[in-house]
Amino acid sequence: MLKKIFNFGKDKEEEDQPKEVANNEESSEEEAGLFGRLKKGLSKTRRGFVSQIQGLFKGYSSINEELFEDLEEILIQADVGVHTTMKLVENLKERADEEKIKDPSQLMGLLKDELTELLNAEGGIETQDKPTVLMVVGVNGVGKTTTIGKIAKRAKNANKKVLLAAGDTFRAAAIEQLQAWAAEVGTELISHQEGADAAAVAYDAVQAAKSRDNDLLIVDTAGRLHTQENLMEELKKVKKVITREAGDEMRVEVLLVLDATTGQNAVSQAKKFDQAVDVDGIALTKLDGTAKGGVVISVTEELDIPIKLIGVGEDVADLQDFEVDSFIAALFDERALTA
Repeated sequence: MLKKIFNFGKDKEEEDQPKEVANNEESSEEEAGLFGRLKKGLSKTRRGFVSQIQGLFKGYSSINEELFEDLEEILIQADVGVHTTMKLVENLKERADEEKIKDPSQLMGLLKDELTELLNAEGGIETQDKPTVLMVVGVNGVGKTTTIGKIAKRAKNANKKVLLAAGDTFRAAAIEQLQAWAAEVGTELISHQEGADAAAVAYDAVQAAKSRDNDLLIVDTAGRLHTQENLMEELKKVKKVITREAGDEMRVEVLLVLDATTGQNAVSQAKKFDQAVDVDGIALTKLDGTAKGGVVISVTEELDIPIKLIGVGEDVADLQDFEVDSFIAALFDERALTA
C-alpha cells in the first residue's frame, strides 16, 4: 500500500512499533472525523444521482430493459459519461443475470460492487522510498494553488521538510498567493520575478530540494487552457527539466487538478494534459459543490489515471486521500439517503 501524504516517509521500523491505546483512540476519532467530512462533502451528489438511483430501483417491481434505460439516463446526466455508463449498466445486467436476481432493490448492492471495482486504486501521494517532486498542473480556476497549500500543510504537519516553487511566472498574484501559503505552512519558497522562465524556476527548485534534503518539493505551474498548444509545450519543457535534474534521487509525479463542477469538460482537460506530460494522478476539487459527482467515475474509467486526492470543502482536512471504500460508503450512506 502506498504511504499517504499524512504518513509521509515513515520508516518501516517505525511503522512496526506497537501503538499506545490512546494513540489508537485518537486515530479512530480522526478517521471518524474525516469520514464525516467526506460524507458531508458528498451530500449534494448523494441527494442528486444516488438518491435518484435508489428511487428508480424502488419504483420497479421487476428487473427489465426499461429500468436499465432509466438508469443509463440518470448516470449520463450525473456526468458519468456515455462510455462509462454503458459499461456499468452492461456489467450490472450480466451480474443480475448470472446471480439470478429478480428484485430491483438488490441492484443497489451490485452497483456499489461495480463502482468499487472500477474505482479500485490507491489514493494519496506516493512517498515510500525517496523524496518526491510533485509537479502540479491544471487550468485556471480549479483550485490548483490552494490544493498545493493544503498538501504542503499536511506534509508539514507530519514533520516533513517541504519546499514550494512558484512556477507560475505569468502572474505576480500567483507568486504572492504561493508566498502566503509558504508563510502559513512555515516552509521556504523558490521564486523568480514575474515573467521569468518557468523551467529555470523548476531547475533551481530541484537543486535546492536536493541540497536541503527536502522530503517533498511541490512545483506550481501556470494555469492554462488545455487547448493552448504553446503553453502545453512549456509544460513539457518544465517536466523535462525536473525529470533530468531529479535523476534517480527523487521521484517525479505530475498531479493534475480538476474541478468536479465542470463535469465532462474535466475529462477533456485530463486527456490533453495526459498527452502532454503523462499525468500520474488527479486531485478532484469542489466535489462538495456539485450534485453530479459522476465525473469521479468517468475520469477513472476513461483515462485510467488514478484519483489521488479529492476536495470536499474549504479546510485543509477537506482535501483527502481518495480511498475507494470510504468514498463508496459515504456516497451510498443509507442513513443519509433516508434522512
